Amino acid sequence: MPIHTLYPAERGNLTLSYEYFPPKTDEMEVQLFKTVSELAVFSPAFVTVTYGAGGSTKARSLTTVRRMIQETGLVNTAAHLTCVGATRAEVDAVVAEFAASGVRHFVALRGDPQGGIGSAYTPFPGGYENAAALVAGIRAAGDFEISVSAYPEKHPESPDVDADIDTLKRKVDNGATRALTQFFFDNDDFERYLERVRRAGITIPVVPGILPINNLAQVRKFAGLCGARVPDAVITRLIHLDEMPDERVKEATHIAAEQIVDLARRGLRDFHLYTMNRSPLIEAVCDLVGFERQASSACNSVPAGAAA
Repeated sequence: MPIHTLYPAERGNLTLSYEYFPPKTDEMEVQLFKTVSELAVFSPAFVTVTYGAGGSTKARSLTTVRRMIQETGLVNTAAHLTCVGATRAEVDAVVAEFAASGVRHFVALRGDPQGGIGSAYTPFPGGYENAAALVAGIRAAGDFEISVSAYPEKHPESPDVDADIDTLKRKVDNGATRALTQFFFDNDDFERYLERVRRAGITIPVVPGILPINNLAQVRKFAGLCGARVPDAVITRLIHLDEMPDERVKEATHIAAEQIVDLARRGLRDFHLYTMNRSPLIEAVCDLVGFERQASSACNSVPAGAAA
């Protein structure tokens, strides 16, 4: 059996989750829910919907989340929430609005500086000053699942990894129940990071974020902005395939599948896939790894916290 495929026994108790972003147009909305339907066959434990800085996509995010919960059966749809550009009272009102729509799971993030990535972050006057404070605010509002971010290669604004892990610990102390990592491509980096997290006394699940590479140039740009690294070995496998789309997709599928299988064999059971609202590459990766397709999606049968 190829190294990028798991034996049935190895697939036991593995869970998937997906990240989506709210559509900006009617055409993108059709594309999103086509993707949601196509990927639901792998029975994700939960899905997440992103949220623009300062609530810039609040209406679209709320509409998307409502449809996910009410029309697709994805009852454990998590709503992203940030601290940027809003007072505490305004953020609390958004939490209540999402909760009234059936949301029981939030992804609490500080958010990018209002001046854009690379500019200095300044807390909004009267707002939550950071993600740890936001977690505390959400926790005070109800018995929610709360996922937070984690950075195997360190957040670009953190002075060092220890400071970064201290930040994660504050989020956990305030009520976070799961960490979803920034995408990464070197599993050794992740394993070293996870060992340091556990030594710090952090016991919540730390779920690896996996980004199958549909566009190498775009991913390298994303990585540069968020402090992630695309290893030379990955670049070498893809860079000569720009004019060979079928071969590029095949190689990208193998790279992501190999990463997931290796992590599973190191003991990881949960995987968070960044979909970019497109299904073909994600489907190909899941099929190659050996995740089973269900005749009908049963996401609504997965109890809240099943991936925790």
